[in-house]
Amino acid sequence: MSDTASTAPDVHPPKKIARQATSKGEKKAGLDLPVLVALGLLAGAYIAFGGLFALVALAGTSEAVPFGPAQVLAGVVFSLGLILVLVGGAELFTGNTLLVVAWAEGRAGFAPVLWALAVAYVTNFLGSVAIAALGFAAGVHLGGDGAVGVAALNLAERKVELDFGTALASGIAANMLVCLAVWLAFGARSAADKVLVIIPPIAAFVAMGLEHSVANMSLIPFAWMVQDLAAPEFWVQAGLDPERSVIGLGGFIANLVAATIGNVIGGGLVGAAYWFAYLRPKEEEG
Repeated sequence: MSDTASTAPDVHPPKKIARQATSKGEKKAGLDLPVLVALGLLAGAYIAFGGLFALVALAGTSEAVPFGPAQVLAGVVFSLGLILVLVGGAELFTGNTLLVVAWAEGRAGFAPVLWALAVAYVTNFLGSVAIAALGFAAGVHLGGDGAVGVAALNLAERKVELDFGTALASGIAANMLVCLAVWLAFGARSAADKVLVIIPPIAAFVAMGLEHSVANMSLIPFAWMVQDLAAPEFWVQAGLDPERSVIGLGGFIANLVAATIGNVIGGGLVGAAYWFAYLRPKEEEG
């Protein structure tokens, strides 16, 4: 076998991935509440770490790096979050929209699926905000003479200013890519293979500036903390007006609602399409 072939990710065929998704979905829908809470908190924390990493990658790039390469770099490093979720094990709301496959196969009831998604959403939020607060307390926003904080403010301000339709469409596209990363990871045979298949779809959604509800649960609050709580020296270093106040509760909620609805639609579309292609009952030929 050539060196090129030996380093390519080893992934199960699509039909076997669909069966894996069904099996995993059944297990996820049956998790005990304490386990689901713990793993949901971890997933929110992991995605938040990926978000903070991406902000560091974006810091100062507007002056030195063209937009496209900077976005791709941010996407690659943001992949850390989903890698931690899928390799380490955690319950991520957006990826768990693929539970629709187990429901369609009759392996998980509608109520348990809805409950698992609801608990994951709430705990993802709590874990995300906790890491955003921890990052702010640790002074992450002060990195690069305040460049990280500036990157956070610029990104969050763009997000809260999106109209509902744009954020909805963006959320659909974002979670299609996230769920494709999860789907491919279901079929990966090793941790290294999982990492290799996760990075491209995640890098793509971040590079395109799409809306991921769980990522925004940390990115917007972190920037909000910078806006309202940063010390005067930050504003001096950053060269910004300390009175700027674009990020608020209304904008955060509006973004989260639109992104969440879009994420549910996007993930549901991916799961439903693969169920239809590989798992739906076939009519017997007469």
